[in-house]
Amino acid sequence: MHMKPIQVGVLGFGTVGSGVARVLARNGEEIARRAGRAIEVRRVGVRNIAKARNAAPAAVVEGLAFGDDLYAVVDDPEIDIVCELIGGTTLAKDLVLRAIANRKHVVTANKALLAIHGNEIFAAAQQAGVMVAFEAAVAGGIPIIKALREGLTANRIEWIAGIINGTSNFILTEMRDKGAAFADVLAEAQRLGYAEADPTFDIGGHDAAHKLTILAALAFGIPMQFDKAYLEGISQLTREDIGYAEQLGYRIKLLGITKRRPHGIELRVHPTLIPAKRIIANVDGVMNAVVVQGDAVGQTLYSGRGAGAEPTASAVVADLVDVTRLLTADPEHRVPHLAFQPDRLADLPILPIEDVETSYYLRLRAHDRPGVMADITRILADLSISIDAMMQKEPAEGEQIVDIIILTHLAVERSVDTAIHLIESLPTISGSITKLRLENLDK
Repeated sequence: MHMKPIQVGVLGFGTVGSGVARVLARNGEEIARRAGRAIEVRRVGVRNIAKARNAAPAAVVEGLAFGDDLYAVVDDPEIDIVCELIGGTTLAKDLVLRAIANRKHVVTANKALLAIHGNEIFAAAQQAGVMVAFEAAVAGGIPIIKALREGLTANRIEWIAGIINGTSNFILTEMRDKGAAFADVLAEAQRLGYAEADPTFDIGGHDAAHKLTILAALAFGIPMQFDKAYLEGISQLTREDIGYAEQLGYRIKLLGITKRRPHGIELRVHPTLIPAKRIIANVDGVMNAVVVQGDAVGQTLYSGRGAGAEPTASAVVADLVDVTRLLTADPEHRVPHLAFQPDRLADLPILPIEDVETSYYLRLRAHDRPGVMADITRILADLSISIDAMMQKEPAEGEQIVDIIILTHLAVERSVDTAIHLIESLPTISGSITKLRLENLDK
């Protein structure tokens, strides 16, 4: 029996859209053997046709029908699956909801859309009996969504920690390797095309937080709550702190961390010290990596390319194949979008950053006088913060002020902030204290 090809409508033909067309053109036969039927791009909707035609080799673009009416693509009765690759959260949201209303399945790479409007989109899809697949939305070509939704489904997930923004990871890697300042490395990353002209979205942690919001929903069976995530970017990091961390046996990475705690879920993105011996501490450049801690399996690590035309296209096409295979499965028995049955989502609060429990790196500048250490350790002890390691640098020639680095054991952020406030008001302490969070990722 020869089934007719699945017809796909692609919205957007930039890096990822053209990558999808390329991968389908190159591996079409192999993909059909896996999916059970051919997958063809029937229409491409773009805002600028001339620009789109130049986005891929002529051989790839040849058979494609380009049009600048995006709604015509989602309304076309011949289209089985709509592939949304335009990004943004306004037009993309309208188009995706319209595709769902037209009972078309949707494949998207749009993390912002899902992190902000995911609850509404998945509810609509559930209602219409269609699938919304989004493997490409988190960590590019790495199949982390599939791992959480299917491979690890026997596990109670304890926590997830991920390097899920390549731009930031590239910048931190360069700062460490070259001992360079943040601003210089950012300029270099922009020159190489790894960072946008306006890099705020990447270096401020927004992009990572969108992805983390999706991972937390999958791991813990909670709704998407991007607005509750804590964000701290990398622009304030200094080469001094990167160097000190290294001397103490740690690397600094921008991590997305989500943890199950007795009273709620931690959801946070910030620069984090990780022991240098952990595999994830050694994932460098634009690579992504995600560690998942499950009760039965222990730790699993997923790493690879988190961005780029072909890695992302790899995930989009895998979703097209999945949807194609499942078109015949009745909606009641498909893998739920967010891994948990939609009527069984948990009402766990996202904890505010003050309630987070982790370890800390503190750098303070103190006048080199007797009794300074005693004052500091007393303040920490009064707040039940125990010290794991301490390092005091020699003062520079002719200087009276020294850098003191303190690593704490597990402590609640609220207590640490109180301690910082008290230490900063000591007459022997100069300026403000640098605070970074530290995760051992050991269990």
